[in-house]
Amino acid sequence: MVKARMGGFTLLEIMVALAVFSTLAAAVLSASQYVVKQTGAIEERLFAAWLADNHLNELRLQPAPTLGQQQRVVHMDRRDWLLRQHISVSPDPRLLTVEIEVGLSAREHSLHRTRSWMPVHHE
Repeated sequence: MVKARMGGFTLLEIMVALAVFSTLAAAVLSASQYVVKQTGAIEERLFAAWLADNHLNELRLQPAPTLGQQQRVVHMDRRDWLLRQHISVSPDPRLLTVEIEVGLSAREHSLHRTRSWMPVHHE
């Protein structure tokens, strides 16, 4: 007497398939979390660069920027950003050296630093 095998999967085959699927799902989840984290970091650096460029242009429009260090908090994109500036006389007496650092006010480190020069305005 020959028994016919019923079609279908064994419990072992189903468990192996579930193990493979869960491993793949965990890898995809980990990769997507990494992408989201990196996207947020890039966005923060982009906003910091925009703020530094905007601040530098504001300084260039002032008739006589104040020498020394200053800082201020700017609200942009539902976050508070700390802008630090240091303006000093450069080796060329016709120019001022401007250094700007931008970071989130809740964090210690800067996200963007820039250095530029601007002409000394004589009144």
